[in-house]
Amino acid sequence: MLFIKRIMAPRIQLAKAAWRWVETVKPEEIKQEHIELAYRVNLPACKRGTCRRNCKGNPNCLVGIGEQAWLGEIDENAFHNIDDPNSERRDKNTFVGLTNLGATCYVNTFLQVWFHNLELRRRLYQCHNSRAQEHNIESDYEPQSICEHLQYLFALLQNSNRKYIDPSGLVKALGLDTGQQQDAQEFSKLFLSLLEDTLSKQKNPNLQNVIQRQFCGQFSYVTVCNQCGRSSALPSRFYELELNIQGHKNLTECVTEFLKEENLDGDNRYYCESCQGKQNATRRIKLHSLPPTLNLQLMRFVFDRQTGHKKKLNTFISFPEQLDMGPFLEGNQDQNCVYELSAVLIHRGISAYSGHYIAHVKDARTGDWYKFNDEEIEKMEGKKLQLGIEEDIAETVKSQTRKPKCSKGYHCSRNAYMLVYKVQEAETSDSSRNIVEVPAFLQRLVDQDNHKFEEWCSEMADMRKQSVDKGKAKHEEVKELYELLPAMDGGPYEFIPLEWLKKWLDDSTATKEIDNSLFLCCHNKLHPDKVGDSKRVSLQAAELLYKRYGGGPRLDNSSMCRVCVGQRCRVLRLKNQLNEDYKEVSNLIKRTLSGEGYWVGKASLRSWRQLALEQLEEDEHETKHSNGQTNGQGPHTNNSKEFLPELSEVNEDEMRTFNEDIVCSHGNLSIAETERKLVSSEVWTKLRAYFPKAPEFTQNQESCQQCLTLEQEEKDNEAVSKMMALDQKNQLLNLFHEKNRPILTKWPQDTDVLYIVPLYFVDEWKKFIRRPTKSSPVSNVGNALLLCPHGGFMFTYDSLINGDAQHVALLWPSEWEVISRLFIVDQPISIHCFKQTTPSGPTAEYTTQPDLCWECREGFLFQQQRDLREYTQATIYIRKVVEDKMMMKEVAPEMNASSSEAEEEKEDQPKMDGEKDPDFSQSQDSAKRLKLNDNSIAKLAVAAPVSNSTKLGGIRRSTRHRKLRGEKALIVSANQTLKELKIQIMHAFSVAPFDQNLSINGKCLTDDSATLGSLGVIPESIICLKADEPIADYAAMDDVYQVRMPEEGFKGTGLLGH
Repeated sequence: MLFIKRIMAPRIQLAKAAWRWVETVKPEEIKQEHIELAYRVNLPACKRGTCRRNCKGNPNCLVGIGEQAWLGEIDENAFHNIDDPNSERRDKNTFVGLTNLGATCYVNTFLQVWFHNLELRRRLYQCHNSRAQEHNIESDYEPQSICEHLQYLFALLQNSNRKYIDPSGLVKALGLDTGQQQDAQEFSKLFLSLLEDTLSKQKNPNLQNVIQRQFCGQFSYVTVCNQCGRSSALPSRFYELELNIQGHKNLTECVTEFLKEENLDGDNRYYCESCQGKQNATRRIKLHSLPPTLNLQLMRFVFDRQTGHKKKLNTFISFPEQLDMGPFLEGNQDQNCVYELSAVLIHRGISAYSGHYIAHVKDARTGDWYKFNDEEIEKMEGKKLQLGIEEDIAETVKSQTRKPKCSKGYHCSRNAYMLVYKVQEAETSDSSRNIVEVPAFLQRLVDQDNHKFEEWCSEMADMRKQSVDKGKAKHEEVKELYELLPAMDGGPYEFIPLEWLKKWLDDSTATKEIDNSLFLCCHNKLHPDKVGDSKRVSLQAAELLYKRYGGGPRLDNSSMCRVCVGQRCRVLRLKNQLNEDYKEVSNLIKRTLSGEGYWVGKASLRSWRQLALEQLEEDEHETKHSNGQTNGQGPHTNNSKEFLPELSEVNEDEMRTFNEDIVCSHGNLSIAETERKLVSSEVWTKLRAYFPKAPEFTQNQESCQQCLTLEQEEKDNEAVSKMMALDQKNQLLNLFHEKNRPILTKWPQDTDVLYIVPLYFVDEWKKFIRRPTKSSPVSNVGNALLLCPHGGFMFTYDSLINGDAQHVALLWPSEWEVISRLFIVDQPISIHCFKQTTPSGPTAEYTTQPDLCWECREGFLFQQQRDLREYTQATIYIRKVVEDKMMMKEVAPEMNASSSEAEEEKEDQPKMDGEKDPDFSQSQDSAKRLKLNDNSIAKLAVAAPVSNSTKLGGIRRSTRHRKLRGEKALIVSANQTLKELKIQIMHAFSVAPFDQNLSINGKCLTDDSATLGSLGVIPESIICLKADEPIADYAAMDDVYQVRMPEEGFKGTGLLGH
């Protein structure tokens, strides 16, 4: 037979071994050797390499507490976490990057392209800037206008010592949202337009048309009449050519299509002034002049008519490094038409609404290509444009488009969205054209920023040096003190917290003073349970540690607590003895009692072994900070607040104190004799050993007199309540049973007045009649609930017959006479009928007493309607319709049956299985589950529905909505648009917004921009959803509708003059 021995964890083994001696030693026989065993003082110390981690149960193990990092040679970089400030420094012969502020990469790419336009940069430096020229360098320079921002930014990009700079000043001045990515091509147009407008206001005439001279070309729309041959030209300027790339493979095809002839016929015919009528014609664009910098916008982002949103065309387009525009130019052949590629702007990503922008720019001075990716700048090898990973974007379609082979001098890209060409200049020995000097007034500001950067670098270097010096000193300290830590056999020692030693050896945290306060027992000595979290160190090491770090209280060999060891010894011995005592007590209580006995609670007797075990466990783990009561702390201390009322009914599972189940709220013996049992003094003696503080009651102890008196009073009160309830029921029998009730729509013939009380009063009165011993008697009618602050009635006859009657109960005059006698009436309310005979027939006029307060009534109705229109976080229900039929038949709503006892029965009975499920819906025969009498059915037919938002004092709300199968609840607000609701419905039902047909109360909801409040959607509304067709690809549908709000572009920004 194979025996498997369970191996305990070393810490548990050490803990058991430390207390094994208690089996043979009584508490009064404890000596010093037993105390040292309990505190594990003489356990052998572990040597380095013998254990992988620290032995927490051994106070002499000083291995694996963090000393490994200090005992060998240490790289000084381990003493700090400060990056080298020089990593933020600009490398020699490189450009400066721009910080991405969230989603501003599209701004950064254009700024880098415009910075490398040397003529634009040179002219910007010439702009007058009195603010910069007069600036005091002792304060930070803050540009104001766009020109000032661009000047300062370009100067920093040219001569800053930083690796990258922050463009937030310019971005903030433009009013751009840093968290929202915008259309890069639109930004380029708007910014150049804004810059052109700003420069046109400069006094220097050479600066007023800089943008035109650099980027502006001329073309004309030429239209030729097919009938008479008349030609008309409409001249125009351009700053970039917008080229369609759909269906094309190379740049030449795109330009050719841009200039191709277009036929004007049909509805699009041209009005010819010569023919004086509409004629077929042809139209084409003729290029007349080209700018030095030619911007070619590749229209990658197009509008998709099917989805109503933009999409990106991931089409490969080939473009040359040298572009000859001569064949496309009309006349003016003297102009240089050969252009060289100077920049390629790239959009990484497959969606038009997300992705990342970078720029490849050619250095005009050296001819080298650089990749500008926000803060990162990479120089291309071999003076060649290398698009590289920008083209390694996964296709969304299954069949990936292969990258076409490019001829020498050509490049292919499916992500390039703008190409910048510069006119080829004749080679000259004059190198000054490619040199742009920063003006002195701007250089002064750059020097100021560089000085701040150098100060920061110096500060970081000093912090690194301080950390290294501190680390080296700590290294020497640890090497010195760690050798002194182990306590010598027989030598003086102290206990130091293990966690403190670990933090002392962890250089990442500041070393605090030594704190032993949490390790103390209630006798202000080291608690035996805390020795596993402490380490025994030599007195010499302890002296040095306390001298350097302070703290306390200090725990030496005299700090081992003899009292706690003795208490633990008693507890452990009792735990070992518990099973035997349990068997003996079980046998003793079966014997016939002879002699004096003691009262013990039956619940305590049933669970005394578990209570004793918990008591012993609590005593065993007691700490200095455990100030709660222990099991057995009895009520005989006369502190009655320690005991809750009705303690005789304490649940066994909740009982924590032995014998507390027979203690009353006054701290005396409970009057419930069936809950207690007499036991012999022998049994009580054994129980007292485990519960020394348990409440003790001898056989002759009298039951609590106060409880006896209260019990008698309660019986008398119950008898009075039953008599009162029976008397009131007999006097108002029809009101209780809901029989022979007056109805407003059928006014009784034998009376001209009816009285009104709140339905709430009637409901509370019925509860008392049904359960007079469990409910409080009703004393006040409370008609003030139905009155306004001015004392006027809040309802009219018409409103009562149209739904407000659910708030009130109608009484016969005889019933009102009884109620006025039995209850306190704050204000009588009655409704009167005045009948008259007219030539057209008998008529009736109804009035109320007190009169209606029209002002408060109108205010009440206004607030009621307002609450239905200005809600937030309200619930509505979307019910899906299939083939013009509801997914489920309507079921009868729950009734507010004020008359029958069905409501009370429902409260008493447990819920049906189906009702536990919020999506539970009744079956067709579910109506059989409701107990209805004839009166309640009649009331259901008459009652009008009232929305849950209607409130009136203490009047209950109307019944809650019962959700049907296929119906889903959504949380909405009144100011939410219908489009936003459709997005919620899309995620709930997987039906695209354009396939949703929504209606409420038969009215179609079609205006996507309208708010729910304006469409009449109120809380608890039911909106019907009919889907045009099922959606096969929910993921694709979700991608189409990832832009939920209407695009506003640069609306509200400085680019549009705001």
